[in-house]
Amino acid sequence: MSTLTTSAVPHVARRQWLTTLTLILVALPTAVPILSVLSSLLRPGSETWQHLRDSVLPEYVGNTLLLMALVGIGVLLVGVTCAWYTATRDFPGRRWLVWALILPIAAPAYVVAYAYADVLAFDSELQRGVREMFGVARGLPPVRSLSGAAIILTLCLYPYVYLFAYTAFAGHARSLTDAARTLGANRRQAFSRVALPHARPAIAGGAALALMETAADFGVVDFFGVTTLTSGVFRTWYAQGDQEAALQLAGWLFLVVMLLVLAERWVRRGAHTNPVSRQVSAPRDAIRGVHGWLMTLICALPVLLGFVLPVAVFVYNAVAVGDPMLGRAFGSYITNTIMVAAIAAVLCVSCALALAYGLRVASFARARIPLQQLGVRLATLGYALPGMVLAVGFIGPLTMLDRWLAGTLSNWLDRPVGLLLTGSIAALIIVYLARFMTVAYNSCDSGMARIHQHYDAAARSLGASTRNMLTRVHLPMLMPSVLTAALLVFVDVVKELPATLILRPFNFETLATRAYRLASDERIAEASTACLAIVLVGLIPTLLLARQNFGSSKST
Repeated sequence: MSTLTTSAVPHVARRQWLTTLTLILVALPTAVPILSVLSSLLRPGSETWQHLRDSVLPEYVGNTLLLMALVGIGVLLVGVTCAWYTATRDFPGRRWLVWALILPIAAPAYVVAYAYADVLAFDSELQRGVREMFGVARGLPPVRSLSGAAIILTLCLYPYVYLFAYTAFAGHARSLTDAARTLGANRRQAFSRVALPHARPAIAGGAALALMETAADFGVVDFFGVTTLTSGVFRTWYAQGDQEAALQLAGWLFLVVMLLVLAERWVRRGAHTNPVSRQVSAPRDAIRGVHGWLMTLICALPVLLGFVLPVAVFVYNAVAVGDPMLGRAFGSYITNTIMVAAIAAVLCVSCALALAYGLRVASFARARIPLQQLGVRLATLGYALPGMVLAVGFIGPLTMLDRWLAGTLSNWLDRPVGLLLTGSIAALIIVYLARFMTVAYNSCDSGMARIHQHYDAAARSLGASTRNMLTRVHLPMLMPSVLTAALLVFVDVVKELPATLILRPFNFETLATRAYRLASDERIAEASTACLAIVLVGLIPTLLLARQNFGSSKST
């Protein structure tokens, strides 16, 4: 093995420049927007920025932080409670609820917001019934508020916490709490002082993902009229037409997200768990009677409110009203969505394979260099950044590059050449690549890690080149991970709204932008067709995720 490794070093060393070049090219779509946004914070602001800073910036930041706080509390309460009950208790309907609790993640938050805005509208049948039943003038509280946005986001994002917490609780938490009970701790003490600290790293990771999605959300806060940093960036960009001020607002949003990332790492610092002797889950406590059905109700409510009710509203509206362009231009919305999602999925998976395989080859030859690791970290940072930040930060450098290309080609061809990248699908694809590279890389890298390096050594001994090893050895074994990565990227692109709104070509509609445009015109019933299509697409990876985590597990 050492001889093979040593002989491979010169061959790998000759290809290090290619791996480094690939890292640079893949990291550019993420690095350029970050540098653009950060540099804007150092430049003197325009009159518009000074007005925003002195008048509405405190409100933007305050509402963003308050919304994150409310959603953080909500997802922790719902996610941890449901995870604890389903992982450690046996009550009626538990086997169904344990996987149904992740269904709300299939629906984007802005889609669920459209459904509740329709159900809780002042002239809706529900509101009229409440007013007539209780003899009140206003009915239920309005959903279009900061608290309403927090509730919608909680219903859509709690599965992040639930998934992480369930895995932690279903592992060894029950064994640890049983040991605590033998030492005299009651149920509440065993949960709060043993099980909860044991699951703290996992819960913190899930909560951080939920809060990142909250900070990046645009559809809900824009539709509900909540002034946050994301809605402020969009309004400054389009309503006031000041790109520099919008870029500086995006810089503040970037700082908020980075502080969240650092806080999550600080919360998880020094967190280690020790394995226990029992390698199988302990039997769950059987809860029957009133208490059992109460647990069923508690765990069923998030599913009913976060998924079943919105889908029922969309199905009813789609059948009763539906999109007026159905059967005409609606096919182009589906075609555009599939086209950009498929291109982004192929590019993300290809670049992810190049990164993961490049690091594997370098590791096999003991030639890994810190520059490559730094490039991978930078290339996979985009998922932690809001699509709004990436889009706004990328448009300026892209315009400069496009003008340079147009001038250069005009000189070469001796005739005028228009802009090639700005306002084209290429700009969208580049931002999608930066935003969702992390999803593809994590899947491909985890699949690559499961392939032992003995396969590499055997292929080398038979004279296989680096390219042959990838195509004939690794890729067939990686196919499930590659397909999973492509599917996840495809669905994320279908649901992406702010980046698509900012960078899409003129008169280019996807399902997400179609739903947004109709809902913004208060044509929610007509938007239900596009919303239902988005949810159905999102169900595919959600059901695969449920099967992976719960389908074949004996612990469920």
